[in-house]
Amino acid sequence: MRFEFQFPDIGEGIHEGIITKWLVNVGDMIKEGDSVAEVETDKVTTEIPSPKTGKIVELRANNGDTIHVGDVFVVIDTEGNAEDVSPEDKKDTLTEKKEIVEEENAGVVGEVISSSEVIAPSDENKSDSEDKSNVSKVLATPVARKLAKDLGVDINKVVGSGPSGRVMKEDIIKASKEITVEKQKVVLDETLKTTADLKQEKTIIEDERIERIPLTKIRKTISEKMTQSKFTIPHTTAMDELDVTELYEFRKKYKDSLKEEEINLTFMPFIIKATISVLKKMPEFNSTFDEENDELVLKKFYHIGIATDTDRGLMVPVIRDADRLSIIELARKVEEISNNAKNNQIELKDLKGSSFTITNYGSIGGYYGIPIINYPESAILGVGRIVQKPIIKDNEIVKAWILPLSLSYDHRIIDGASGARFLNMMKDLLENPEMLLLKA
Repeated sequence: MRFEFQFPDIGEGIHEGIITKWLVNVGDMIKEGDSVAEVETDKVTTEIPSPKTGKIVELRANNGDTIHVGDVFVVIDTEGNAEDVSPEDKKDTLTEKKEIVEEENAGVVGEVISSSEVIAPSDENKSDSEDKSNVSKVLATPVARKLAKDLGVDINKVVGSGPSGRVMKEDIIKASKEITVEKQKVVLDETLKTTADLKQEKTIIEDERIERIPLTKIRKTISEKMTQSKFTIPHTTAMDELDVTELYEFRKKYKDSLKEEEINLTFMPFIIKATISVLKKMPEFNSTFDEENDELVLKKFYHIGIATDTDRGLMVPVIRDADRLSIIELARKVEEISNNAKNNQIELKDLKGSSFTITNYGSIGGYYGIPIINYPESAILGVGRIVQKPIIKDNEIVKAWILPLSLSYDHRIIDGASGARFLNMMKDLLENPEMLLLKA
């Protein structure tokens, strides 16, 4: 029994996907739950499991093809014997088809076959006299005939202006000039064609040094989201530098001992904690602007998106209810979702619903940046690389660990003064880690 497997609706508003790799071949035996193909959607790359046990008899798409929800892309013989047909059975089938065709054509003389070919009219009864009758002798003076011969003009093609259509000397001269103009036109056309061919050849040579790479579904989604954000939200960005020397030493004190428990204590859990503390005091940064109703939608939950660099592009896995997690729990969660995103093991539900996003370009060496808001959120925090710099403290030049921050926000609903206050609160908390832990 043949089962036509349709590309399933995997939820989250996904309507299509691109087949990046077939995991089966025609003739393979598979079990229910075995993956048949790897499909890239606009949010994630996932494997599609088979709902049936049987034999693969047909693959209806190639690597790189786009398939839509409901499209049949795999045919499975659930008995596993779809291709094991004996020669005798095939012969009987062909005989049966032949009988059906003969029955359908009964009652007509022969089988009518349609064709798009145009058949030329028959010249079977056409006589030679009819061909010769079309050619009549041209009336012309001997002078005109000699002139035509000298100028290379076919006198039979010249329309005479003399009595009874006689070809005159003037007619030959006129025809000669027309031939000269026509020849010049042909030469010009050939010259232009040659020039165009040379330009095309040059373009081809230049194109040999150009490589065109189609965008992946994920990259297209990133492009659309960034365009939507920049063209919808009037961005403004505030920047500041924080002295996190005490935080640096605090983390250093516990980092090694926590590593024995397989906990990677980075600065990100502290930054998340400080951010949530500020968001509770300044809820407009944890909101969405409803353009249709001109309303500010304040969110009473803290789902923090962590922008993550992957081989397939930027992804934003989400830590839900991050305000309920401790520093150690946040450290575990940050590492977990980041690794899942990089290893293409992230689930769709973990890529949506963020209320505020943090992007850490410092992890790859960046110092300052101007992050683009993760639409439809109202703000995003950019975290730069922590470096040691000389600063003036208590009228003395001392070494300090400096953390650069960039805060981009929606200027329609948040003023510049609020952006400065946000960073000042972040500074108070991150420069005093003990205060941060007390307020968390």
